[in-house]
Amino acid sequence: MAGTRREYSGEYVTVYNRFMADIFSKKKRSSIMAAVKGKDSAIEKEVGTALKKIKVRMVKHSASLPGKPDFSSRKLKCVIFVDSCFWHGCSRHYSAPKSNAVFWRKKVTRNKQRDREINREYRQLGWKVVRVWQHDLGRKNSIRIENRLSTLMKE
Repeated sequence: MAGTRREYSGEYVTVYNRFMADIFSKKKRSSIMAAVKGKDSAIEKEVGTALKKIKVRMVKHSASLPGKPDFSSRKLKCVIFVDSCFWHGCSRHYSAPKSNAVFWRKKVTRNKQRDREINREYRQLGWKVVRVWQHDLGRKNSIRIENRLSTLMKE
């Protein structure tokens, strides 16, 4: 089985175009995946900053609540989930990977289904559910996000 040697990120790997879906070595792929954050991502930090600016204190990643929300307040009966466009299948920005398409379609579909289930569960308990999309964040939108959160917290 012949392959092509290519350099990626300073490391030479053999690419087997027909047989290998990944262009990185196992070691390099492991390193890349280890860098993917499950919490305290840049978009979560941005929402945390907005909450601080409007002087709302919330708990981060409460494991005792359904869906382990990114931010929660039992006092306000409110949870905030910060959803990335890729992992939660944003209708405006999601683009499915070409390789392993069936896996990714199932994965993102299940994530969206779980999001709906969690929303329903909290609403049945009388809680407010706020979902902030990755594309809603950024310097241009920071004041808008602060205003939106501030309004929701006062309701």
